[in-house]
Amino acid sequence: MGAYNAVLARNPQNAPKPIGPCSQTVAFSHYNNISAQLPINPATGELVTGGITEQATQVLTNLKAVVEGIDHVMDDVVRLSVFLTDIADAEAVDAVIAGHFTDYAPTRTTVAVAALPLGAAVQVDALLSHGEGTIPDAPQAGDLVKVAHNTDAAPRLPGSTQTVAFSHYNNLSAQLPIDPATGAIVDGDAAEQARQCLANVKAVLTGIDVPIDDIVRITIFLTDLADLDAVNTIYSTFFPDTGIARTAGYMPARTVVEAAGLPLGARVQIEAVVSHGDGTPPQEVEDRHGLVIWAKNTDAAPRDRLSTQTVAFSHYNHLSAQLPIDAATGKIVDGDVAAQARQCLTNIRAIIESIDHALEDVVKVNLFLTDLGDLDAVDAVYGEFFPDGTPARRTVGVSALPGGARIQIDAVLANAEGTPPDAS
Repeated sequence: MGAYNAVLARNPQNAPKPIGPCSQTVAFSHYNNISAQLPINPATGELVTGGITEQATQVLTNLKAVVEGIDHVMDDVVRLSVFLTDIADAEAVDAVIAGHFTDYAPTRTTVAVAALPLGAAVQVDALLSHGEGTIPDAPQAGDLVKVAHNTDAAPRLPGSTQTVAFSHYNNLSAQLPIDPATGAIVDGDAAEQARQCLANVKAVLTGIDVPIDDIVRITIFLTDLADLDAVNTIYSTFFPDTGIARTAGYMPARTVVEAAGLPLGARVQIEAVVSHGDGTPPQEVEDRHGLVIWAKNTDAAPRDRLSTQTVAFSHYNHLSAQLPIDAATGKIVDGDVAAQARQCLTNIRAIIESIDHALEDVVKVNLFLTDLGDLDAVDAVYGEFFPDGTPARRTVGVSALPGGARIQIDAVLANAEGTPPDAS
């Protein structure tokens, strides 16, 4: 009988075959990471006919098939990430999603991107609670409680909960620059919108008695990458926040994505994943900081002053998005998209190996491409790094990436040994 959690990859029979070298769901410890689901009819392997409602219905049907194929239910979903090619379709997709969650709403991120695989109009991935854990031949009790919370100090959006905790993590719904007092987008430029997004994130966390420096991962969606410098100026006033974090120079792992559109015409949207040191019942209540956040950088991969390359907490590591930058030169590598993909993955491997882990520990990968026509070339390289196709995966097309890159990749990594005081 093993003493450690193990990476558990599965492809339920009734769900569509994965697109590319990936698994439909990869569980580790108390979470399942589900690959992005497209509106594919599993019987034909083709996109369904019809409009956005038909496509959204098939996507949710496929998601449900994956969830039920691993003996779970839709109410075990903690977070939904919805990607559209037209933000105007959000309302129709919301109506379909609502039919699958009647008593409970997961946290949610909704964003429009430049393109989706196979020309789909909608794609959805999910994070799923996994109460039984993944210790081989030693299932846990499965009685951990999911804790959902809203506060009036931050905007409430229909069809989502502001934060949902399970085990040692809180997942926050992506925050828009909405003034909770008026329910409207704040006036001002991208900097003012970023300030309101982060103020809303902080308000959600204050509502559950968690400091903002407990955030382990941030994703920033911008409708114009030219706004990034202005957003970064505001960002650096929120992180680090506490004296301990300032002393350590702590910054969460981070990904920046250009969006084709955001809800309510916003220019900025920010999503956060938060450590939850005291866990959810019936775990023993620990000191709020009883589990330690481990942040690590290595010179073998590119560094960024506003992010940490990898942030571990409990049984997961979160890696910042990697661009195809040569760490020795600080510049985008020469060559085609295959060369850029190889550099991104080389950077990821360097970070992982610097914390004594291996690529086999990766449970989720997110690919961002400026041309989805490059996906076959990327997959050829990707298969060299992940020959078993184990990680769950999401692929989206974006109009632009920082530095004019053609590809960006981030990842989530299993951390079997945990972080103190539970290290073993």
